[in-house]
Amino acid sequence: MVKLNKIYTRTGDDGTTGLVDGSRVAKTDARMQAIGDVDEANSAIGLAVASLAEGDHAIRLRRIQNDLFDLGADLATPGDSFEPGEMTLRITPAQVSRLEDEIDAMNESLAPLRSFILPGGSSGAAALHLARAIVRRAERTAVAASHGVNLNPAALTYLNRLSDHLFVSCRALNADGEGDILWVPGASR
Repeated sequence: MVKLNKIYTRTGDDGTTGLVDGSRVAKTDARMQAIGDVDEANSAIGLAVASLAEGDHAIRLRRIQNDLFDLGADLATPGDSFEPGEMTLRITPAQVSRLEDEIDAMNESLAPLRSFILPGGSSGAAALHLARAIVRRAERTAVAASHGVNLNPAALTYLNRLSDHLFVSCRALNADGEGDILWVPGASR
């Protein structure tokens, strides 16, 4: 278990931060940008959860928040082996499969889309739409980082699938799609 007795260390005062293996990189490093975006996405999901009643949606989203902490640790772990270990957190294909199973289950009760959806609806769905957009940015920055360093392909896939999961969750929160706000092309002309 992680134990933090002291919050500040002063080791980052020079503009660097530590990776899991003890190496240091600039805080502006592409890998650190991706980790920061994952952290921001996690915070946005937390904001959405705070607006929801206890239930299946909140439980799934809290599990995803935990996964995102694992994903941040995964991105912060240099190396070419992406197998999880006793002291190495890695996103696994099983976590991606769980997201897919949850997407399929939620999608069963939703009517097919007739248009693109504007972010909004209920407060929980609106907050999740924001989280979804941040997850999409996190995926872009992680993919960009992967051009310079080896990153776990399952972590990248997880981020891709997570944006889909959040989209379907938004529809489910919006009265199974009945509360979706549909885009009307050219409506403001």
